[in-house]
Amino acid sequence: MDLQDLIDRAEITDAITRYTLAIDEGDFDRLDTVFTPDAHIDYTESGGVSDSYPVVKAWLAEALPAFSAHRVHMLGQVAIELDDANEAAEVTAYFHNPMRISDGKGGERVVEVGGTYHHSFVRTPDGWRSRRLHERVAWTRGF
Repeated sequence: MDLQDLIDRAEITDAITRYTLAIDEGDFDRLDTVFTPDAHIDYTESGGVSDSYPVVKAWLAEALPAFSAHRVHMLGQVAIELDDANEAAEVTAYFHNPMRISDGKGGERVVEVGGTYHHSFVRTPDGWRSRRLHERVAWTRGF
């Protein structure tokens, strides 16, 4: 592994962190620094949509705040497989995502989702961007 490999891995990891912060903080415009304009995102395993980035971004901005105002992602292992030219990468990132939601009785309860994010990243003039995300759900709790 050379210096450029380390830099690329750090930049990809930073993009995944920007993704989780954008989701958790409701700053959906920050997702523009994570995804290519033509990216495809698939959230169907967690009950969401699968569509182009602009459609999914709009859906997130409407659906997530209505579902939970309190979201926290925790990332674990991040596996990055760079191609030979360091122009593309397949990335798997483990996640745990607890959220507070209404219990329907005036209180709140915690629900959780755990799984892996599967990204296909490409190098762009603006840095590393994901052109595909598939959220795979391994487990849920509290739903």
